[in-house]
Amino acid sequence: MTHGGARARDDGAMANSTTVDRIESLVRAAPPRCGAVRVVCVDGPAGSGKTTLAGALADALDQGPVIHMDDLYRGWAQELGPELATRVGAWLLDAWEVGLPGRHLRYDWRQARYTQWIDVEPAPIVVLEGCGSASAGIRRRASLVVWVQAPHAVRLARGVARDGESLAPEWHRWLEHEEAHFRTDGTRAAADVIVDGTTGLIPPG
Repeated sequence: MTHGGARARDDGAMANSTTVDRIESLVRAAPPRCGAVRVVCVDGPAGSGKTTLAGALADALDQGPVIHMDDLYRGWAQELGPELATRVGAWLLDAWEVGLPGRHLRYDWRQARYTQWIDVEPAPIVVLEGCGSASAGIRRRASLVVWVQAPHAVRLARGVARDGESLAPEWHRWLEHEEAHFRTDGTRAAADVIVDGTTGLIPPG
């Protein structure tokens, strides 16, 4: 997550080439489950390394966009479960499923409101990145779910370093919020691939 205005596209993790190659092969082997679109969800707690991995994966796949949940949230108060899944479905997945372009509102964190519509064509592969991107209401139409994890202290330090000490209280509240969501949703257990966000590697087993 990046809420200080302009997005920082690097959330502090490594994107190991072996990991990216492995995930790429799994994506290409998986059937599309949203019309003709292979949706790849890169989920996990804030500050774990999702943005870095999603960017490297999109470069390797070279077939479609990366959509960041930060752009779809309605601010710090965003509910990560059914509410977000319903919005992603209505804005994007429902349209792609029938071969039509999707479109979503983009949230401006400085102005604290949605400010513009973004059109997204139904590309062969689309990467959804961010907390809640693989929640139950979304992942049923995903071809692959990737979970990125890192220790709590590492993630908090990355977030505060990126967004500033003034937003530390928001980060603490968000980390508690997402932990409750992931526990209820069972996101990690539903993942096809788990990645260590401190090394960029897929842990053994």
